[in-house]
Amino acid sequence: MVFSKTAGYHHASIPAGIAAIQKLGAENNFETDTTTDASLFTKKNLKKYAAVIFLNTTGDVLNQEQQTAFEKYIRSGKGFLGVHAATDTEYDWPWYNQLVGAYFKSHPKQQHAELTIVDATHASTKHLPATWKRFDEWYNFKSMQPGLQVLIKIDEKSYSGGENGEFHPMAWYHEFDGGRAFYTEFGHTDESYSDPLYLKHLLGGIQYVISK
Repeated sequence: MVFSKTAGYHHASIPAGIAAIQKLGAENNFETDTTTDASLFTKKNLKKYAAVIFLNTTGDVLNQEQQTAFEKYIRSGKGFLGVHAATDTEYDWPWYNQLVGAYFKSHPKQQHAELTIVDATHASTKHLPATWKRFDEWYNFKSMQPGLQVLIKIDEKSYSGGENGEFHPMAWYHEFDGGRAFYTEFGHTDESYSDPLYLKHLLGGIQYVISK
């Protein structure tokens, strides 16, 4: 289930992201439902899905009851994947901070930067060049959680406005509270969703969170 409700900034690239994930599903044998309706976060409805993708969600998108249903869903062994602004979501829900791995702090202007692959063995990174140059909106993070398996970091010397220092993670995964979680910072721009390298990265993340 692709969830793209926004209670803050609304990314214009959300439709492109939805279409790209639907296409990945059609080509790789997984079905995709898409929604902005938080009332679908019930035990009964979530049970249908192997994973939930927060695609550029922002702000406070789930109420207390929906949060509880989602926590139980992850604890039942299911998957979560966060794209870009998924870290700009649910700042008053500590469990979600642990799940997604960090919170958005700030970003400089969109620009080119160099990314370094930290772990090239994961399905989401094994196809990527050791130094990946791309254009996007680069987040600085706060409330970075311990125990994340970092896949990609950004070289702050390659662009202006980085605030996380020499080790600035941009994509990671971990097992959390019985389930699996994956986050990728990339995906602000429309162009991301037609970039073969990015799409294969996203697919690898999806395959990780839906695998048993």
